[in-house]
Amino acid sequence: MSSPAMAARLLRRFSSAASSPPCSQPWLFIGLGNPGEKYKHTRHNVGFDMIDAFARSQGIPMTTVHCKALFGEGMVEGVPLLLAKPQTYMNLSGESTGPLAAYYKLPLNRVLVMYDDTDLPCGVLRLQPKGGHARHNGLKNVIYHFRGNREFSRLRIGIGRPPGQMDPKAFLLQPFNKTARERIDSAVEESVDILRTVLLQGLTEAARLYNTEQKYKHLRVEKAPCDF
Repeated sequence: MSSPAMAARLLRRFSSAASSPPCSQPWLFIGLGNPGEKYKHTRHNVGFDMIDAFARSQGIPMTTVHCKALFGEGMVEGVPLLLAKPQTYMNLSGESTGPLAAYYKLPLNRVLVMYDDTDLPCGVLRLQPKGGHARHNGLKNVIYHFRGNREFSRLRIGIGRPPGQMDPKAFLLQPFNKTARERIDSAVEESVDILRTVLLQGLTEAARLYNTEQKYKHLRVEKAPCDF
């Protein structure tokens, strides 16, 4: 678990960067999901999947608990980075994300939140500089704890809509079928490249490079939803 010494060390490391020019400010990447084996790899936990994949790709351990989140820190080609997976359960995600951003004195344009989206087809990614919560309760709570400020970036991953009359809550908390899981796994790997581009070239350039490609992927997968 986190300790006062660990927290002080992290704050010293990043507080000087936070007051530096934007190119050297740390980024905070946050993946939304529910903690525990029961929810692992369910539709609602793809934000966790994206954080885990990026942490593995950069060799960043996610073994510390800080501000109610599993937490990791590192550098990617000289860019300081914080990674977090809130352990508050999805609908209270802001109880972790709000204090994290405040602790490191980060402007919200250096915060990126990853989460599932039923409005996007299965496996389609979309990078945005800001927006609303679109009925996503986890994101709604994040915005609440950012005092209503929506000026943070998001990386959404499509999970499709529930089939037929299926309860949306049940849909979110169930695992993907085999075909959909393969599509999601592929998208999660693509997200690693997108996140590296955000760090090294900026959000605007990353969105320009990847959103058009994802738009055409939409045309390829729109008839193959993440249902049963």
